Amino acid sequence: MGMGDTLIDYEILVNNLIQLLPDIYAVAIVKGRNEIVYSTENWDISADVEKISSSWNSMKAPSIMVSGVKYIMLQCEIDCMVATSVKGEGHIVGGKNEEMKIITYIEPNGDIKAAIVEITRIIRTMSSKKSYVDENIKFGGKYQLDGTTETGAAHVDPQLKKEIEGFLKWIKDDSGLLGYIDYYLKQKNANMISELSKIYTEFRQIFGV
Repeated sequence: MGMGDTLIDYEILVNNLIQLLPDIYAVAIVKGRNEIVYSTENWDISADVEKISSSWNSMKAPSIMVSGVKYIMLQCEIDCMVATSVKGEGHIVGGKNEEMKIITYIEPNGDIKAAIVEITRIIRTMSSKKSYVDENIKFGGKYQLDGTTETGAAHVDPQLKKEIEGFLKWIKDDSGLLGYIDYYLKQKNANMISELSKIYTEFRQIFGV
């Protein structure tokens, strides 16, 4: 990475993102296929970035490897990627446009939904032709449980709606959630079955059923 305005501006963008969402532990900004133009000091994905890009572009990869950890692909769209470690070692959330990618590591108990919304919103404003932090890039307020921000403005983000629709599709897909549940039940994996039971209980509480 060279010194200069670009480095400083990427650093400001990343620092603002981490300040807004402290669950984001590490960030890499990638130009093109595998040119890392900025990364936080606590993360080096240079050995993995090309394979991550290939898996993302194919939109068919079942998993990715990052820093020696395997992450199962939960969602892989043109502009968004979400993968999680089945061993509870955290999550990878990324957003991209035709030129740039933001790839982040989210802590195990981190808010993936909030990360998806912010990252995809920011990446839509980024361009390699305009690599500074544009004054029009607005970082949202802290996310509340009711889906509003601290500013109190309720809204339904189109990207979030798209993510939920994709999640619902994944739930119904035999190679998605149904497939994973069936696999772990057949394996009689007590830990995973226990975690699934907790999630099931949380969903029932959310919907009041």
